[in-house]
Amino acid sequence: MNEQNQIILGLGSNQGDRLKNIESAIESIHNEVGTVVKISNLYESPSWGFESEPFYNCAILIHSYSNADEILHQILEIEKKLGRVRSEKQGYQQRIIDIDIISFNESVIETENLVVPHPFLQERLFVLVPIRDLDSNWIHPINKKHIAELISNFEGKINCVLVQKMKSPLESIHLEKYNYIIIEGNIGAGKTTLVNKIAEDFNAKTVLERFADNPFLPKFYEDQNRYAFPLEMSFLADRYQQISDDLAQFDLFKDFIVADYHIFKSLLFAKVTLTEDEYRLYRKLFEIIYKEMPKPDLYIYLYQNTERLLENIKVRGRSYEQDIEADYLEKINFGYLDYIKTQKDLNVLVIDISDKDFVKNQQDYLYILKEIQNKFKN
Repeated sequence: MNEQNQIILGLGSNQGDRLKNIESAIESIHNEVGTVVKISNLYESPSWGFESEPFYNCAILIHSYSNADEILHQILEIEKKLGRVRSEKQGYQQRIIDIDIISFNESVIETENLVVPHPFLQERLFVLVPIRDLDSNWIHPINKKHIAELISNFEGKINCVLVQKMKSPLESIHLEKYNYIIIEGNIGAGKTTLVNKIAEDFNAKTVLERFADNPFLPKFYEDQNRYAFPLEMSFLADRYQQISDDLAQFDLFKDFIVADYHIFKSLLFAKVTLTEDEYRLYRKLFEIIYKEMPKPDLYIYLYQNTERLLENIKVRGRSYEQDIEADYLEKINFGYLDYIKTQKDLNVLVIDISDKDFVKNQQDYLYILKEIQNKFKN
């Protein structure tokens, strides 16, 4: 899964309860379009290009997997829902709410329906000043100027008046309270995608399993009996080395660590794949290593039913996974759940995502965040 798109949106209102209009738009964007990661201060400024009441303006940074056209369609629907009626008249007009795509990553977009960045962006302080609040390193992709450079052209002419500070919806979700979070799940459950998404949204360091580098994995799926033991030993050694190294390297610029595996999975998969004699030997080695491993502050298990797992495996298209059988996945699921039941000193949260799609549906992602938040409160 690729990184999320970083999109800056500009919001404005000069009709009715301007503050409420802006707040309602931000809430709708966060719930329906993408994760609102940052919000600028709220400013008041004169109308631009026509005579009218002054505007309230702010800018927000959102993360989303949606493309620019999808984002445009969604924000137009939100404008309509909040009461904006677009007139056929030419020129600028008053509006209850106005939501514009200011930037989409570092892209230059020119289509019939969308131009990014806006051709008049460098002339609009009511957009530039809020963008500066986002602490964004964004550089205009055409003239190659940083926001600070663009604003400097208006020295002595700044007419944006600070109204109030705004709060991001994420500010109430304190994942940094957990120094070390592990998100586990069966093959195809989406654990790595969720880890990356949370890390991007909450400024966390990731520890991701290096399964793709294991030379025994494709061979194992072709001949499990022959390659099970070297595969599991290889995984155990690699997981031990990676966790030891990554957790020892403190990152001053990240708020916490989130990983897509717990070293216990080594024992769980070994129990399914190894013969009885091989497993006894493997467990002795595992228990020596396990005692040295740090325990997570929160262990999340993403449960998905077998049917959904098989669908996900097929969609992601890894050739060596296509012959995985339902029975094998069910054994893995049972193994995880049995392990969770026995871990009395582990802070465990099980989230059933069998009917969820947190990549395509923002509400499903927010559901997961709410479950984590509720766990912290309890």
